[in-house]
Amino acid sequence: MSPDPTERPPSPPVLNGTVVELHRVAPSDLDALLELWSSDASVRERWPTWKRSEVAEVLAGEEGMAGWWIVLDGERVGFIQHYQELDPEYLHAGMDIFLVAAAQGRGAGTDAVRTLARHLVHDLGHHRLIIDPAADNARAIRCYEKVGFRPVGVMREYEKGADGVFHDGLLMDLLAPELVEH
Repeated sequence: MSPDPTERPPSPPVLNGTVVELHRVAPSDLDALLELWSSDASVRERWPTWKRSEVAEVLAGEEGMAGWWIVLDGERVGFIQHYQELDPEYLHAGMDIFLVAAAQGRGAGTDAVRTLARHLVHDLGHHRLIIDPAADNARAIRCYEKVGFRPVGVMREYEKGADGVFHDGLLMDLLAPELVEH
């Protein structure tokens, strides 16, 4: 029997993937996380308006959210988070990720997404996951497709970019049986 996501079981401090480990980010890691985010131009381009207060909410675990450092070869190279919609009529979880440029192309992103997806499906009992990359972020879209996410539709003028212009987003989802486990 699958766990009931509405019971909000606690997430473990570490999730082990094949290539990466995901280590829970603590509220005391706020400055270090913001430093990693601000240190990489490619991350800031895709996450241009990350606010300290929003990050603090994720790290505090509010509203069913949780975040992890992405650790590759013992080094923190990114961040991945999930949030949960726990209304029984709309039950699902979503995730967001960033990975510094130096760690891209090494399988870390795919493994991080797959590892968190396994946790959300197998440990927390979610039947559906969503993710919403920028519609022009081909690398991210390929990564998510490798894990089993499928495009659902384009969200027009969805997110304001670093250039101050609204850009399209791609809504992708994954149903539990579609999770690619390897």
